[in-house]
Amino acid sequence: MTVPPRDPEAALRPLLPAIAARAAARDQDGAYPAADVAALADAALLIAPLPRAEGGAGLGTEVAGAAALARILRRIGRASLPLGRLYEGHVNALRLVLRDGTATQRAAAARDARQGLLFAVWNTEAPGDPPLALYPAGAGTWRLEGRKVLCSGAGSVPRALVTGRPGGDADAPARLLLLDLADQAHRADLALWTAQGMRASATGSMEFSGLVVEADALVGPPGAYLRQPDFSAGAWRFAAVHLGGAEALAEELRAHLRRTGRGADPHQAARLGQVGIALETARLWVEAAAQRAEAGDEGAAPYVNLARLAVERACLDVIERVQRSVGLAAFLRPAPMERIARDLATYLRQPAPDRALAEAAAHLLDAEGGIGERWG
Repeated sequence: MTVPPRDPEAALRPLLPAIAARAAARDQDGAYPAADVAALADAALLIAPLPRAEGGAGLGTEVAGAAALARILRRIGRASLPLGRLYEGHVNALRLVLRDGTATQRAAAARDARQGLLFAVWNTEAPGDPPLALYPAGAGTWRLEGRKVLCSGAGSVPRALVTGRPGGDADAPARLLLLDLADQAHRADLALWTAQGMRASATGSMEFSGLVVEADALVGPPGAYLRQPDFSAGAWRFAAVHLGGAEALAEELRAHLRRTGRGADPHQAARLGQVGIALETARLWVEAAAQRAEAGDEGAAPYVNLARLAVERACLDVIERVQRSVGLAAFLRPAPMERIARDLATYLRQPAPDRALAEAAAHLLDAEGGIGERWG
């Protein structure tokens, strides 16, 4: 039985150099960081998000673990953004099962995590595709019809939470299903993922048509996946991974300036200082958002909406300043900064940024008291 580390951050730290070293070699279409996932499992980091009562370390499921989880997500993202994407999805999936699952489902998820199995959450359909449909198949079973796209870990992740709608009715509340995909790699198609970055995240589509699942695969009530404030407030976790990627890019810039002896140039120094401002601004946003979200503060969702956009802006500023400082060399493979910037720019394209900003603005507009007092 895997024993959770007393200090998950300390358990992660010695893994990071090897993860970062492997990230460059794994920058290929359809690649999956299997060795890195195994390293996280061996260090008990796959069970660390479970509450202590479930055999974990309480990362992200207890308020006290929010800051530690934020640092862990940043450091994994700093070493490998594709791995950070997969680990953040694992944390999200476990949280959903723990929040909405039955005692049996919770126990099974904890057991699977202890056995080193990675979880994912897949919700997206391609434009024009019907929703993933659930049809009664008799004897308490359901037959699935349809597919999901933008599935990170497709064909490699053995457990996934997916959203489906009874009868394929787009107006019906989505249901969450926890699927055992250990023998379903043939359903994955990675050919559609042609993005410039995040090539090593094994992102693709998953075809579920014809798959029959037991009724106990259903997790939580209808509409549970989109329940607020958790749905929006959880965005702080991917923002933490984004920040880690920006920190890695900044470190590449610092190494470049030291190596070339250009750090004393006033223009280069100004850009490095601006990068430092952007990183610290993003870090403060992430840490405050993590605390508010995990404490269930009133207004956590709009605060996190602002945080994810502030982090996005900071990361874009870092990319621009690093590339301006280094010049054409920042775009030449196999320079690490080329890969990191490409992965980060791709990963930053999270859904509905305009809606997130509008919802946060509406909250500020309607809030009692002055806008300067809203957050304390």
